[in-house]
Amino acid sequence: MRILALDWGEKTIGCAVGETEGRTAQPLYTITRRSRSRDLEELRALATRYRVDLIVVGLPLNMDGSTGPAAEQAQEFARRLEEELDVPTALQDERLSTVEAEERLQALGLRPEERAVRRDAVAAAVILEDYLALHG
Repeated sequence: MRILALDWGEKTIGCAVGETEGRTAQPLYTITRRSRSRDLEELRALATRYRVDLIVVGLPLNMDGSTGPAAEQAQEFARRLEEELDVPTALQDERLSTVEAEERLQALGLRPEERAVRRDAVAAAVILEDYLALHG
């Protein structure tokens, strides 16, 4: 099964794709959010291009595991995606995914501006890896 993972945020959406078969996750790129319709259009094109069977959306839980406004927004975003794109969605706890992404990018020796460009896509890959570890 092919999966698209999203690190959804107010300004950007990090994107990664992977396979359950090999439990792989590949960071793609980051979408700069413009409007709901443009965001959905870009995500529809991405889902079609990679022929995904599932979209995993990062769920920004509070550190104590509770849901707050950001988590509620991510849940609503996942519901809209499923309706608009006609692709099933799942939510995956994304706590510390950005920290993990930053550590990976630092380990590669990238400069801060290079890390900033790639951080959200790598965070999406971390979210997908966590999902695959639990459900793959």
